[in-house]
Amino acid sequence: MNEIDSATVTAVLTRFIADAVAKTGHRGAILGVSGGLDSAVVLALAARALGPAGVTALLLPYRMSAPESARHGRNLCQQLGVECHEIDISPQIDAYFARFPAEPRMLLGNKCARERMSILYDHSVRRQALVIGTSNKSELLVGYSTLFGDSAAAIQPIGDLYKTQVFSLALHLGIPAEIIAKQPSADLWPGQTDEGELGITYRELDEILFQLVDRRLSPAQVVALLDLPAERVARVRQRIVRSQYKRTMPPVAKLSNRTVGLDFRYLRDLAR
Repeated sequence: MNEIDSATVTAVLTRFIADAVAKTGHRGAILGVSGGLDSAVVLALAARALGPAGVTALLLPYRMSAPESARHGRNLCQQLGVECHEIDISPQIDAYFARFPAEPRMLLGNKCARERMSILYDHSVRRQALVIGTSNKSELLVGYSTLFGDSAAAIQPIGDLYKTQVFSLALHLGIPAEIIAKQPSADLWPGQTDEGELGITYRELDEILFQLVDRRLSPAQVVALLDLPAERVARVRQRIVRSQYKRTMPPVAKLSNRTVGLDFRYLRDLAR
């Protein structure tokens, strides 16, 4: 996979964030900060793009979140000079599951993700701030996100960077070593890691995705090139296909001459 020019990527993404906020008429930006790598990188980019005063960070822990996650998030906000507020989502999450008990842990993760985004959009209106997402290309391609949760942001600055490329950008941006060094995790329950849930390391996943998506190689070609089990490559491709619905707007059944999303389109830049 190609190495990124971190300085150029930083310049492009800071301009992207600044333009999006200006063109939509918002006063600033708001995002959820988890103490993890992706949100740390996006927070640093947003602070560069809008100035620290133009960014608000929300820490939204659940009672099972690791204590160091909030600490890492607070420390980064202090380092960048960004206003930070902490809101514990445990009361509303626990109240819901007390009424509607569920065994699969995935349901808890999805509920937490949607509750966090709901709070972010509430504060977005209060502050007239654009909600910035923190999903990377690896997560988006395999559907490792919650629909109308972490995937619901207005813009996704690092959505075209693979996870391994985000690590490179983090080093360039001076993200604290304690954040870069820890295992990627959605912090849904003790010991949970992204790679554990995905069943593959990000390094191997990104290489497979790069060959399938960016180079448009067939699964058979990827197997031969990377000397990997065919079943592993097929499983990644299957995740891409099955999660396509998460990467598109809800389809509208066409009944008229001009249908929203099909024939009725305006450039985002003309919204104002």
